[in-house]
Amino acid sequence: MTEPDEIQHTPSSAQRPDLDWSQVRETILMLNLSMTQIELALQDSSSSVGELTDSFTSISSALSAMREVACRLPDTPEVIAAKTEIENLGSEVSCKVNQSIVAFQFYDRLAQRLSYVCRNLDDLGTLVNDPVRLYNPFAWVALQQKIRSKYVTEDDKHMFDTLMATRDVHLALAEFIKRKREQQPEGDIELF
Repeated sequence: MTEPDEIQHTPSSAQRPDLDWSQVRETILMLNLSMTQIELALQDSSSSVGELTDSFTSISSALSAMREVACRLPDTPEVIAAKTEIENLGSEVSCKVNQSIVAFQFYDRLAQRLSYVCRNLDDLGTLVNDPVRLYNPFAWVALQQKIRSKYVTEDDKHMFDTLMATRDVHLALAEFIKRKREQQPEGDIELF
């Protein structure tokens, strides 16, 4: 016979509600689903970006070797024209490789932000799941301070502060974009 302590209790869910059903647990479940989807997307894209990074490193090395070989060719009129064409094409490829490296840096920043989102959602789920902390304003302030402390740029901190002060996502995002445009001359690329 099974002792009462040994009975396996399946938590209630929206599909099988009972007296123990909780919208808080449903919310946490949805937060965990969102975190899982973000984590899977990051893992999938990370391996692809790793392969692209390796490819561009190989392209850059091959380009350098090609230029060295071209430099060792004799300086006859026909070869000089070929060397010039090789140099011009090499410069073009180098430019494209550098643009790709900048794109990878933007991807890296995106991956960092999404990782922060996952950790923040996890911290939020932990707080919401704790009945003592759930209704404690100091616990919420502590969570908000913890989240803000993880931001590394002043723009991110300003966006956070704007959102906390106004409770308006669209305004916080518009302010963030406005600040970025004011700080960065057109055409410049910010490296991380």
